Amino acid sequence: MPRLGERLTIRWLRRRLPARTIRLRLTLLYGGLFLASGAALLAITYVLVRHATEGVLVGTRGNTTFAISPTKSHRAPTGRPKVHSVGKGGSPTKLTPQQAAAQLRRDRALAQSQHDAEMNQLLEQSGVALAIMAALSILLGWLVAGRVLRPLRTITDAAREISASDLHRRLALAGPDDELTRLGNTFDGLLERLEASFAAQRQFVANASHELRTPLTFERTLLEVALADPNASAQALRRACERLLANSEHQEGLIEALLTLSRSQRGLDQREPFDLAAVSENVLAKIQPQAERRGIELHARLQPAETSGDARLAERLIANLVDNAIRHNHTRGRVDVQTTTKADRSVVSVANSGPIVPADEVELLFQPFHRVGTNGTDHRDGIGLGLSIVKAVAAAHDATLTVQPRPDGGLQIEVGFPQPGTTSGNTAHTSRARTTFGRAIGRRRRKDRGSQELPSVTATD
Repeated sequence: MPRLGERLTIRWLRRRLPARTIRLRLTLLYGGLFLASGAALLAITYVLVRHATEGVLVGTRGNTTFAISPTKSHRAPTGRPKVHSVGKGGSPTKLTPQQAAAQLRRDRALAQSQHDAEMNQLLEQSGVALAIMAALSILLGWLVAGRVLRPLRTITDAAREISASDLHRRLALAGPDDELTRLGNTFDGLLERLEASFAAQRQFVANASHELRTPLTFERTLLEVALADPNASAQALRRACERLLANSEHQEGLIEALLTLSRSQRGLDQREPFDLAAVSENVLAKIQPQAERRGIELHARLQPAETSGDARLAERLIANLVDNAIRHNHTRGRVDVQTTTKADRSVVSVANSGPIVPADEVELLFQPFHRVGTNGTDHRDGIGLGLSIVKAVAAAHDATLTVQPRPDGGLQIEVGFPQPGTTSGNTAHTSRARTTFGRAIGRRRRKDRGSQELPSVTATD
């Protein structure tokens, strides 16, 4: 039972004691600092006063005021201090040496007693004044802390009230450019980014839902038409099945692109060295038949450009850039692919001829499911995620992404990957990776075909 009583007492004390808020802690801090500073000041003043009054003792005896001042030895050979007794008339009274010695002892004792009493009185009064000022400092500290923390309470209340439905609200704190105002501005910036992120997420979900629902509706319509005709021939049913397979292939590409986009936005778990030239060569070899079918000329200038990251995601990035350049091109157009190094970056550049792209639509090209010059439902030009994946992969690799519309039509897109470290260990590892990259890519592709863990690099925009 004693433990139960202790728990009840502690619980009662916790309910009675004020909450340990920042305002309370600041108030106690202010009060403690003032109390310590005041006590130190009073101690210094007490020591200085006592030291200053030790050389001369002043006392009162009746209506007589006397002062005891010790003299130096060469002025008073007997070692006796001079005694001046001042009466009402202001003239000193002469005493015999014996009377003077006795009077000196009595006066010294009386003066010392009065001096000690005065010092004690000074100490007591100073302590009372310190206590009063400490109480006032705590009160003023409480008020000042509340005033200083008012913007913080505003931020806390706003953060508690703001939800995903009203991210448009802002604090807009007024006042001097201090830490709390900068905190409020930072919070406003965070709300702005969250609002943009939520809006982009809602738009992405709506577009993805539309993109996934349209093929399903198309498949359902094909099946209903085929089943509604009791006299349908085998050839008609075969054509319906082929169209269903083509539609399913489009859905598979869309799902794979969404998975790749999600993985790229998650970031990299680990980095491995690879060469952009080798990756680009593999991509061009695989995409060459598509370019020939469309009558597009591929031109490559591949110089060693080593970097580090995820080689498969980088291959997907280059494949999407080249495929986008082939799709949005003129008949007998041209695509130029180049890898090189610039400063501390390993750069891959893809430029193509084609229709003129308005400058105000360049940024829109990297938004999911956005297609320039279409209504967003035409799937002949891809699924609308190619450049979105390029942007996500570049961000995951801390790469720079530069897009410039060409005056005669088409785009030039450059992605600058950071170069790997130059220490001896990294250099040796990079050299090994360069010589074995082709075999590693082949083994990795065979493994991918077996596990199908990630989408193929030819799934593009």
